[in-house]
Amino acid sequence: MSVERWVFGYGSLMWRPGFEHLERQAATLHGRRRAFCIYSVHHRGTYERPGLVLGLAPGGAVRGAAYRVAEEIWPEVYGYLREREQPTETYVEASATVRLADGRKVETLTFLSDVHHPQWAGALSLERQAELIAGATGLSGRNVEYLRDLIIHLRQQGIRDHAMEKLLVMVDALELVAK
Repeated sequence: MSVERWVFGYGSLMWRPGFEHLERQAATLHGRRRAFCIYSVHHRGTYERPGLVLGLAPGGAVRGAAYRVAEEIWPEVYGYLREREQPTETYVEASATVRLADGRKVETLTFLSDVHHPQWAGALSLERQAELIAGATGLSGRNVEYLRDLIIHLRQQGIRDHAMEKLLVMVDALELVAK
């Protein structure tokens, strides 16, 4: 019997997985929520000027995407995901059950926020999140572009995240003032 390999994405993995997959489905993970809860000192900020990236914080539910990966390429995909998602070990690899859009429940590889890691930002106010995101830039580009991409792609999936949309308005206002 072959093992099904699934990966759950809730941020940029939703629109830019970067690996081959056999199937992609909308999926919901219960018990975690999408949040800007991790200081970014690599992809979207620096040690001198940290930004924020998404994590799966405890509580709530999150809609994302699940990808089924062929067993024969799993080692390559897993290696890629470890390199992409773990540059500073801010996430904990976990197995999580998600409900797919077609009703199936599957076990997925999921990267949860490590609440004990020094980069864990926790539950910041929207004002503080906006301050950190505005003007931050890392190896993968401007932090505000990450937020903007998130909102655009969530909308394309039929997901409206009003808190993220409000956050973008606040960041844009801060960046306008800084010019």
